[in-house]
Amino acid sequence: MKKMRKRILMATFGSLGDIHPYLAVAIGLKERGHEVTLATCEMYRSKIEREGVRFHPIRPDIASVYDHPEPMRQALKENTGTEYTLCQVLLPHLEESYEDLLRACRGKDLLVSHTLTFALPPVAEKLKLPWVSIALQPLIFLSAHDPPVLSADKRPFRLHRLSRWKFMLLFDLTKQHTRPWMKPVDELRRRLGLAPAAGHPLFEGKFSPHGSLAWFSPLIAGPRPDWPAHTRVTGFPFYDEQRSGSGLDSRLTEFLERGEPPVVFTLGSLGLIEASDYFDQSVMAAKRLGCRAILLTGAQTSGRLRTSLPDEIIVREYAPYSAVFPHAAAVVHHGGIGTTGQALRAGRPMLVVPFVDDQLDNAVRARNLGVARVVDTRSYTAKRAQAELTRLLSESSYSSRAADIGQAIRNEDGVGAACDALDALSSVSV
Repeated sequence: MKKMRKRILMATFGSLGDIHPYLAVAIGLKERGHEVTLATCEMYRSKIEREGVRFHPIRPDIASVYDHPEPMRQALKENTGTEYTLCQVLLPHLEESYEDLLRACRGKDLLVSHTLTFALPPVAEKLKLPWVSIALQPLIFLSAHDPPVLSADKRPFRLHRLSRWKFMLLFDLTKQHTRPWMKPVDELRRRLGLAPAAGHPLFEGKFSPHGSLAWFSPLIAGPRPDWPAHTRVTGFPFYDEQRSGSGLDSRLTEFLERGEPPVVFTLGSLGLIEASDYFDQSVMAAKRLGCRAILLTGAQTSGRLRTSLPDEIIVREYAPYSAVFPHAAAVVHHGGIGTTGQALRAGRPMLVVPFVDDQLDNAVRARNLGVARVVDTRSYTAKRAQAELTRLLSESSYSSRAADIGQAIRNEDGVGAACDALDALSSVSV
């Protein structure tokens, strides 16, 4: 029997690590015959429309943060970055986000949220539509049965998990501290005539009563007793650009084909305003190792490297990870979940240099899988990078374990599993 065509609205905010999984699933749903609209910042319009997926803009357009050094620095500060992003970038525009989503969601059969789309639950309630919440990384669940790594001890640098009871105490204090941040959500609900939020909008309130999907591999985290009810782990929904000519340029292709596998250094799509030193140290580490290297710097850092580059080191602003990582000897990156997933799928050992947010937790999970080593950003020097990469490349256990993990993840069908779940949930009535 032919499946009924559904109209699905997916909403997301953030970097490419937050956009690509939604775009991958949107393409998968579209191929199944559904009408899919991806609602996000205006800056991603061309990327989404190139794939033949309908686009709807949501305010605010975070290009204002990406394009200016000071907002980016504030958003990436270890202790205050989250508060800045929520209270200065997103929540002041909550009413605008609600208006944009309300227009986009009318006439839809199912809504799909993101952790930062605070306006979507009120829209779903107002329109009486079912919605599904998404967790792109294990940290989102903040499970006391699998306490995440939230910060690093300064001296000495350590990444460790708190005990269950210490985490629960810290979690309670965090909820009390951050509850005033959610005043715009409370005011919006009151204006709409909706009941007060059942839980903290940043924590319990971001999960849908209709179901949640964990868009990561069960190899890095599996269901816990305190995860929301009706949560399904699908695997990573990887996005590979579909359009012709979207792979590697001819010079990069030739570079990969003519010599030993290079070490790839990247900081993901988000990049960092002050990342030049990271890449300068990486260049010097590659020189000390005598290895070939690829630096994927992002537009903000491109052209700002202070170190002269030999022929064995090549720089690009961007290249699809799925096309580069499988050819690497190792991958050095920041620990963003999208980059981590791609490195895992490629089956390559990695050196993780986490900066903020979920990167610390993702780094430890990769380390615990036996595929990674971790270095504090404050300790990332050419000498330290050389030492860590020497271990990664010389100790066979890292490459062997990475290859096994890579094969297991390539056997997963994250897009298919996510589409199956959304197909089933699209028939839910409110």
